[in-house]
Amino acid sequence: MRDVAVIGVGMSRWGELWSQSLRDLSCEAALKALAQTKDGGVDAIHVGCMSGGLCAGQEHLASVVADYLGFSGVPASRSESACASGGAAFKAAYAEVAAGLCDVALVVGVEKMTDVGGDEATYTLGTAADQEYECYNGATFPGLYAMMAVRHMHEFGTTRRQLSLVAVKNHANGLKNPEAQYHAKITAEEVEGSAAVADPLRLLDCSPITDGAAALVLCPLELAKKFGKNSPVKVLGVGHATDTIALHSRKDVCRLSAVEKAAQRAYKTAGLKPGDIDLAEVHDCFTIAEIMVTEALGFAKRGEGGKLVESGATGLGGKIPVNTSGGLKSKGHPVGATGVAQLVELVVQLRQEAGDRQVGKPKIGLAQNMGGTGGSSIVSILGV
Repeated sequence: MRDVAVIGVGMSRWGELWSQSLRDLSCEAALKALAQTKDGGVDAIHVGCMSGGLCAGQEHLASVVADYLGFSGVPASRSESACASGGAAFKAAYAEVAAGLCDVALVVGVEKMTDVGGDEATYTLGTAADQEYECYNGATFPGLYAMMAVRHMHEFGTTRRQLSLVAVKNHANGLKNPEAQYHAKITAEEVEGSAAVADPLRLLDCSPITDGAAALVLCPLELAKKFGKNSPVKVLGVGHATDTIALHSRKDVCRLSAVEKAAQRAYKTAGLKPGDIDLAEVHDCFTIAEIMVTEALGFAKRGEGGKLVESGATGLGGKIPVNTSGGLKSKGHPVGATGVAQLVELVVQLRQEAGDRQVGKPKIGLAQNMGGTGGSSIVSILGV
């Protein structure tokens, strides 16, 4: 197996992008990433997308992306793992380069979600849950995560204010990210006073519906100087795991087992432990998710994720900055692009190119991407 490096990154602007299609967004992000390489060529393409068919009426995205980038003939494939589709595409490209099947791989995560109404978007996202048991009985993701939050509060004393502080922190970071969907400073009181969605979750506890794309270019570390213009960022470890798709089938709804297992595998491959991580991008689809994920990654003891954010440790100047990009909450959540964008943020931070949101001189970053209520998760560790 060869060591692998990221040599190019790119993102489109995220938000409600009425004038851009799936192919427009894909090409915008990909061309930005390819501009950071020396010849702009690729040997393979991996696309992460969950809802292309349901929201945009477009399947067969591998061919679409290859075609409109001018790479017709290049092998391309699509990965789908609900909201972890971007992470899955990255893992597939990483494995292909590491195995020596290709030298330069392009990863594109993309989603176009705002061309349908709210009901259709809710239905589409609900396909990542258990259709026969959860969705049939009226469960939605806000409701499922609300149940997780209620139980976490009951067992560990997690407070409503701690949930709010996740949103406040991530919106403060998003203000510093020009690609973020929302540039709005919010207060804990505004979070708690926003519209009720599913008790205890309010509107400002929830990530938005978003259009957007992100891209990465990978190559063998030993060839990074040949293919890349910038200093390479090494892939240190990748871990992948699944759990029951239905929340009611789990022994403990306060535990994200897939995240724990994926993290353990990534840490083992990288030869690292949680204390070695300088910053992290995690899947804050709801504020309770960030709290539970930080516990699963080992940044906080079980039940103490709320205390971690309240202490300031996950802020830009804290011990373990989390979601410096603004996270899903502020940057946005075009589900197939999210996992790729998390890695883009790590690369930008590790290159010390993050501007006002730069966290210093980090050496190791972690990205955690998750599908559904944690039915699948991918953890990736990058370093310089």
